[in-house]
Amino acid sequence: MSRICQITGKTAQVGNNVSHSKRRTKRTFDVNLLHKKFFLEEESRWINLRVSASGLRFIAKVGLRKALESAKTKGFIKSY
Repeated sequence: MSRICQITGKTAQVGNNVSHSKRRTKRTFDVNLLHKKFFLEEESRWINLRVSASGLRFIAKVGLRKALESAKTKGFIKSY
């Protein structure tokens, strides 16, 4: 399973490590992913999501149902 947020679709970014002598080597900036369990009240069941910290803030802002629907329309998750 790749390191992608199931709500926002965030993935790792690529950048450079810069040493004291300004020598640059490639590195990745990984997403702050968390394995969280949410209770879907409309269906009275628990769902497990791999969600980033910004995805948690998005769920808190718009609600779990709307966040899942927007992720499904954008293609980040197939079903929930």
